[in-house]
Amino acid sequence: MKPINVGLLGIGTVGGGTFAVLKRNEEEITRRAGRPIRISVVADKNLALANQVTGGACRVTDDAFAVVSDPEVDIVVELIGGYGVARQLVMKAIENGKHVVTANKALLATHGNEIFAAASAKGVIVAFEAAVAGGIPIIKALREGLTANRIQWIAGIINGTTNFILSEMRDKGLPFEAVLKEAQALGYAEADPTFDIEGIDAAHKLTIMSAIAFGIPMQFDKAYVEGITRLQAQDIRYAEQLGYRIKLLGITRRTEAGVELRVHPTLIPTKRLIANVEGAMNAVLVQGDAVGATLYYGKGAGAEPTASAVIADLVDVTRLHTADPGNRVPHLAFQPDRISDLPVLPMSEVQTSYYLRLRVADKPGVLADITRILADEAISIDAMLQKEPDEGEAQTDIIILTHQCKEAAADAAIARIEALETVSGKATRLRLESLS
Repeated sequence: MKPINVGLLGIGTVGGGTFAVLKRNEEEITRRAGRPIRISVVADKNLALANQVTGGACRVTDDAFAVVSDPEVDIVVELIGGYGVARQLVMKAIENGKHVVTANKALLATHGNEIFAAASAKGVIVAFEAAVAGGIPIIKALREGLTANRIQWIAGIINGTTNFILSEMRDKGLPFEAVLKEAQALGYAEADPTFDIEGIDAAHKLTIMSAIAFGIPMQFDKAYVEGITRLQAQDIRYAEQLGYRIKLLGITRRTEAGVELRVHPTLIPTKRLIANVEGAMNAVLVQGDAVGATLYYGKGAGAEPTASAVIADLVDVTRLHTADPGNRVPHLAFQPDRISDLPVLPMSEVQTSYYLRLRVADKPGVLADITRILADEAISIDAMLQKEPDEGEAQTDIIILTHQCKEAAADAAIARIEALETVSGKATRLRLESLS
């Protein structure tokens, strides 16, 4: 049978991995797809690298726009990244009637609504398993495996760089800055790690999962995003003493008022499986009404793990290449005319529990003042830890875990507590999720 011809845009880490895995597992992949899948052309600005990786096995060019307009190319694989030229190339490929496979979470989170609308109008597929959690097949699970369920919430460790940093901070008691340098030396963090450590990368991925889980449009601009740069080693230590671990979580939850869409450092009970995901690994916990909790764990980045997801998409598109568009799985799992207008909640309306660390004067009545303010805002205390002051110190730390309340109430209480003469500096506030 005639091979499916693939135009590969970008032969960097993931592109090189995709080329290598397709070649190594060619026979197995052909048996599954029903016909050979062949990379016929590679586009990359670095022609020397492209020729080195491909070894003359296919045509090489530095003109990506020529590839998306090539009549011989059936599927375009976009592995360039970013929002600019990648968006132009994907839209041009769709306009030319070509299916697209992409690992570009930033592109989909910001321009996905436009891209999927164009693809639906043209009758082509945009597949994006590799855009979230690398080699973990979480998109397929949400779009297909859990289709009988009303998804209630998703909580994910979906950035390996930050998970590595937090694991090292906990294990070694080191400050954030020292562990970040270690992560950069080991290749886990980029020279400019902003997208990872500020939570932006995780928010891109969460936006995609939320849209699929709840049948809503991509709404990255409405996500609450908080990174790990201000996290202190002492808070990781106090959390451990209270039976929790701190992870950068992406959380999306359906409520009667709307959808929560938030990324931030989160305390999780140590007994939860997801709390024990260490190093650069990823894990996504999905709660469905019929199936209950399901956990998806694996490598969230890297050449071959991500290539595994890219090739899975290539096989799916190959199988459906000639299928009637109306019989394909919709891009966001729900039929396009049934996408919901359920709003994304502002953070002030989100309900969660809190960890508060306060630096206070070691004198009578301080704790009573604090608990009175919490009571005024209808915030109840779940647990408390008061440290003995160091010898000669006039101040000490109080750590309070609250029951659930609205973020607006927590904000009001924290502002009043910080205004007390007996409280020094700003309160440290982290969110807490039981994930039960």
